[in-house]
Amino acid sequence: MQHRTTERLARLGYAARGVVYLLVGGLAVLAAFGTGGRTTGSQGALQTLLGQPLGWAWLWIVALGLLCFAAWRVLQAVFDADRLGTDRRAMLRRAGFGISAGANAVLAGSTIAWALGLARASGDGEASARDWTAYLLSAPFGRWIVGALGVAVVAAGVAFVVKGLRSRVDAHLALDPTTRRWVVPLGRAGHVARGVVFGLIGVFLVMAALTVDARQAHGLAGALRSLQAQPYGWALLALTAAGLFAFGLFQMALARFRRIDAPAGARLGEAVARGARRMMRAR
Repeated sequence: MQHRTTERLARLGYAARGVVYLLVGGLAVLAAFGTGGRTTGSQGALQTLLGQPLGWAWLWIVALGLLCFAAWRVLQAVFDADRLGTDRRAMLRRAGFGISAGANAVLAGSTIAWALGLARASGDGEASARDWTAYLLSAPFGRWIVGALGVAVVAAGVAFVVKGLRSRVDAHLALDPTTRRWVVPLGRAGHVARGVVFGLIGVFLVMAALTVDARQAHGLAGALRSLQAQPYGWALLALTAAGLFAFGLFQMALARFRRIDAPAGARLGEAVARGARRMMRAR
């Protein structure tokens, strides 16, 4: 029973993550070709759902999925759900899972607040990126903290690109040869595009640290706009946005084909499932 609950939690989480990237990538592709889209981050992409029929319901579904994904990341980070081990490389990956858990939980909380009408939509996330950077810069050794974060984000971006180009993106997937022929290219393109975006965000953080100016910091939306502002920017944006859209499709493939193992002793999946059911009944 515990294994089935954890598996369902993880699959719903991957699907919700896929929706976010499909929205971000799809809107940016439309913006690149001037057909009504816009460059935005995860928050802005989800806010577009509010304007759709039954938008609040879509927000609830995605928010619950993001909470499930955050819980799955906790299982990966704390309980080593993927059996990575405890060597240095494994611990770095597990730390990354922990950071991802926090980021997705925050995004889920914001989405729930929008769905309940407890908070107003806050744009594309750029103000949040600047606010957090300003807060860190004001702390003791703030420049060094922001600079170190920037270098770490750049390193993560490089790792994503390397994974897309050289690693087995289907390592945890149960695929037949026919399915592998279309899933693997999606994973490669998606990881490379995500790596490019992370690299740009990291560079902006380093610039903010060097200039002690939080206005230099940008999130996902700012990274995409910086591509659009370059010579042949529409092509750069279109390629990167298409890659992010591919990453969204790859997340959908993970939701369907990933091998999910419930870590021994972990009850987080059941707790999240119970909480989600209570939230839906309260609604």
